[in-house]
Amino acid sequence: MIGTRELDAAGATGAALRASYARCRAINAEHGKTYFLATLLLPPAKRPYVHALYGFARHVDDIVDDLSPDLTAEQRADSFTDWSADFLSDLDWGASSDPVSRAVIDTIARWQIPVSYFADFLDAMRLDLTVTSYATYDDLARYMWGSAAVIGLQMLPILGRRDDDVRWDVLESHAIELGTAFQLTNFIRDIAEDLRRGRVYLPQESLDMFGVDRDRLARGRVDEPIRNLLAWEIERARRSYTAAAPGLDLVHPTSRDCLRTATTLYAEILDEIERVDYDVFSRRVHVPGRRRLAVGASGLRGAWTARRGGRHG
Repeated sequence: MIGTRELDAAGATGAALRASYARCRAINAEHGKTYFLATLLLPPAKRPYVHALYGFARHVDDIVDDLSPDLTAEQRADSFTDWSADFLSDLDWGASSDPVSRAVIDTIARWQIPVSYFADFLDAMRLDLTVTSYATYDDLARYMWGSAAVIGLQMLPILGRRDDDVRWDVLESHAIELGTAFQLTNFIRDIAEDLRRGRVYLPQESLDMFGVDRDRLARGRVDEPIRNLLAWEIERARRSYTAAAPGLDLVHPTSRDCLRTATTLYAEILDEIERVDYDVFSRRVHVPGRRRLAVGASGLRGAWTARRGGRHG
């Protein structure tokens, strides 16, 4: 089995730990279509760790969304605070009974990923239980540090750098921009879904600029103010993709096609939103399957070339 080959290559031993990594792989395959495709372009020894990071982020997001609606926002936040404290205690201890947490704790230890990135991520997820909008982009950026930027930073030790001449701080700055670009793309694509959960992630200052309010978004009809608003936010996201682009050549050669594939497919979601005249309300916009396969096939050829060059990373 492919999953077994990956676990063998990664040196994951013990039935419980291997089952935990397999669970994270299944979560990535089910929910992270673009990320899962991109992860398959990594050397097998690296894939389980990326599955674990994705699986953990999705697991926490589901915990936040599934907390009982019968509780007040403060009670839900308190419940999640308790769960977060338990996870951080398990992380300090080095083991967990939660299968997803078990895999990510092993990943953190193997790659020496700073614990602060996970604490910041949990803090951002807690905000989703009490904060339903952000007044300014600066306010939103503080949220995105924990919800997106640190995820890019978590990935870097696994992706590796091209060579020792690449400064980590430079690579980190590009990773932060890419995480932000992915998150902004999600915010634009998922407006309708977020509204159903009572949240609006587009800054209020942007809505005000174009005369759009929450009720107008909730009606789900694309008019000129909404087109102008989304066009504005799409250009903001594209600026982050542009700022992140130089970092793609700075990661290890065997990780490069993974990152390029994910970046290309995610950035093209913005193209698709424009193609459907900014209608993010009637369906979830996605890159067509044939295009995904074409980009994935191109990435696979590049990944094979990098591995044949003996650069296994």
